[in-house]
Amino acid sequence: MDKEKNQNQSTKDSKYIQQHMANERTLLAWIRTAIAIIGVGFLVTNLHFTMKSRVTILGDILANIIGISSVVLGIATIALAIITYIQKVDAINNQSFRAPRLTVILLGLFVIVIAVVFGMYFIIL
Repeated sequence: MDKEKNQNQSTKDSKYIQQHMANERTLLAWIRTAIAIIGVGFLVTNLHFTMKSRVTILGDILANIIGISSVVLGIATIALAIITYIQKVDAINNQSFRAPRLTVILLGLFVIVIAVVFGMYFIIL
């Protein structure tokens, strides 16, 4: 009897299963993006320090800034992705979902800053 009762009972999560699955895919996409950002930072830093012929002090500083800021941005992206994922779970269940504009704007600005530093690096190098 209890088994039959449990099968007929639905949770809030199961009512909106497609939205929750889309939310999870979005989280995983943000994590992939964070990994790519970190990877690009490592790539630039490693390429810089293997090119011995064109190394300058300013180039060293910019390469280190790119590497460190890429790792920080990647970690921030993962943290924000997890926070927004958790917030969206409740918002979906309560049917009060709002698009996370602030998160997207902040991450976009951070990426623009890193891109500007990349540009400076390649111009100066």
